[in-house]
Amino acid sequence: MSEPIAIVPAPRELVTEDGQWITSDPAADAVRTVVENLGETEYRIDVTPGGARLSAGSEDALRHAEQTYRQLLDSAVPAEDGAVAVPAVRIADAPAFAWRGMMLDVARHFMPKDFVLRIIDAIALHRMNVLHLHLTDDQGWRVQIDAYPKLTEVGAWRPETMVGKMSHGQTEFSYDGTRHGGFYTKDDLREIVAYAAERGITVVPEIDLPGHMQAAIAAYPELGNNPDTQLGVRQIWGISDDVLNVNDETVEFVRTVLREVLEIFPGPYIHLGGDECPDVQWRTAEAAQARQAELGLTDAGQLQGWFTAQVAAVLTEDGRRLVGWDEMVETDCPKDAVIMAWRGPDRGEVAAKAGHDVVMAPNQSVYFDYYQGNPETEPLAIGHFTPLEKVYDFEVIPPGLTAEEQARIVGTQCQVWTEYMEGPDQVGYMLLPRLSAFAERAWGSPKTSYDDFLTRLRPHLSRIGSLGLNYRPLD
Repeated sequence: MSEPIAIVPAPRELVTEDGQWITSDPAADAVRTVVENLGETEYRIDVTPGGARLSAGSEDALRHAEQTYRQLLDSAVPAEDGAVAVPAVRIADAPAFAWRGMMLDVARHFMPKDFVLRIIDAIALHRMNVLHLHLTDDQGWRVQIDAYPKLTEVGAWRPETMVGKMSHGQTEFSYDGTRHGGFYTKDDLREIVAYAAERGITVVPEIDLPGHMQAAIAAYPELGNNPDTQLGVRQIWGISDDVLNVNDETVEFVRTVLREVLEIFPGPYIHLGGDECPDVQWRTAEAAQARQAELGLTDAGQLQGWFTAQVAAVLTEDGRRLVGWDEMVETDCPKDAVIMAWRGPDRGEVAAKAGHDVVMAPNQSVYFDYYQGNPETEPLAIGHFTPLEKVYDFEVIPPGLTAEEQARIVGTQCQVWTEYMEGPDQVGYMLLPRLSAFAERAWGSPKTSYDDFLTRLRPHLSRIGSLGLNYRPLD
């Protein structure tokens, strides 16, 4: 008897038929075709006693068919003379959302290139199609920029890192005494981009600005609002008040950086952050106050929208599209900006009603730096509680939207922020298998009981393990 069919994420329709296909090499003997009578994202798998056919409306959809078919073959059983018996099935499938993404923060803790490639394998396994790399932050700058070599010579390294969990209002810290850092050369990133593209995955780089920029200001103090003060790369977590100034020279600095980033990443989307940008320094810096007066702005916080528009012009010139966190909606950002709603489903609702395309990324459901179990027995996390079942129950479309507004929810994305993850083992433990539950909602798999999902997930864990990735065992 064949093994239960365990496919993650579950296809939209899977019907088992009578009979089996007996073959010595089911992977090689299956027929694969791109056809005109299926939509661009649709695929079919038909296994009969006479053979197997994978049909799809595009090369990307055929890749998804291939992933599903590989998982289906795990249900094959030995037959005579070294052949195997593949169960007869009909599968009809297509994703519900165009953007099925994962964000990996490599700024707080640098992650080796080979591990990033394994993460791409995990994304492909789950039929997802976006890897968002958070490349810069207060604690590290991770992308080579030829015009500004100090960004990596200085900004990619911190002499030590705080120990333990950071609490609100904390002012005294213990440190580990260990230098941490690293960066990706342009060739490293081109390799990552090419590896992802072969698997139908777009890499979206994030240069977070105008806040979360202390590492850049440590490298080039003239970028800050207190240029006579030499900062270091930030060694604690949280939000730094040290943000970019709004001088013409700094605008040109960012434009130059972005032009080099565009050369590395050919995809249509460039993420410019826009989150958690304190305006406290702009309220006191003479240059910022002069800029505010010149622009006729009533509040220093409005400088963020102006600054973002100035630097985003580089993206428009190159035919790219701006992506930003949901704070951007409040800063008069470009109307065609794609908004990532991270502060809650309501932020997705606000962005969609404002006419933006929206990627749902609410921290309450899809932030995988949150605890999965009892904090006394789990690795250190930033807080909150997001067990596997909560991820499985995540609803992508927020309530309160019209049909037209719902159409602006272009997809969803899970986030791995690495303040408390020092390396690949920790990331794997926090990401997997929550990524598997997330992929079901991102793909739009039929919603079944959680127990049914676990029945499929248990054998799926061996596929994750075969990628060389750590994961949290099921309780």
